[in-house]
Amino acid sequence: MIHVTVFTLLYTKHCVRRRTISTASPLTAPPSLATYARQSIERAILSGDYLPGERLIEERLCDELGISRPPLREALKELAHTGIVEHVPRKGVRVMSITQHDVFEIATLRRELERMAMQLMLPQLEEARVKRCRDALIAMEAIADGGTEGEMVSAGFEFHFAVVGLAGHTRIESTYRAMAMQLQLCMALNNKARREVEDLSGNVARHTRMLEVILRGDADEIEAEFDSHGNLSFLVDVVDQLGGATAESTHWLEQLRASLPT
Repeated sequence: MIHVTVFTLLYTKHCVRRRTISTASPLTAPPSLATYARQSIERAILSGDYLPGERLIEERLCDELGISRPPLREALKELAHTGIVEHVPRKGVRVMSITQHDVFEIATLRRELERMAMQLMLPQLEEARVKRCRDALIAMEAIADGGTEGEMVSAGFEFHFAVVGLAGHTRIESTYRAMAMQLQLCMALNNKARREVEDLSGNVARHTRMLEVILRGDADEIEAEFDSHGNLSFLVDVVDQLGGATAESTHWLEQLRASLPT
């Protein structure tokens, strides 16, 4: 869960000192308490500390973050706009729920968008677009040195978004971006399922290998790399904790699980 940090004490001390500092001071103010709360809660959700559909209890969050309800509620309102949490009448706020059928739709659409982007990018790769992928990997490497799983999920999404961007197809990119939070919730579940076999450095290595394969430009090798990338590891176990199965999602899961290495 979210742990209390020294942020609140440092922030309070800074605010007291700012009263004696000229308005012409070049110092940059720290983020607001609402921003701090939003970022902390988002990181916790994307780290897999909260499952989809799990209720977020305000009193507990206030204690863990060391803040009052007003900035917390502002943070939750901002998170609701991004789609990572939802307000449920008479029940409060919860992490956005995902059903097994949702996973089926999200995963299959993601795969087709990535497949289409890979087909369109070949045989020519523009260096500026490749640089976006490399920059995303650099950001992931920095997080592996001392960041959190939640930060890695966000950075991992940006890497995949840059990979899709290799096609130079703005409508594919906008469709992929529109699913950002849903994809990141699935990525969080996947990372949680892979904790015993992969640390943050291993996560970076897996994505580095993907880019290396893409840059070699062999369509069959790229297709095989995407299929074995490991982004559906959570389906083996974690997805069983989700309700809302349908005939379509059940059939798809059976086929997918049969194709995964044992």
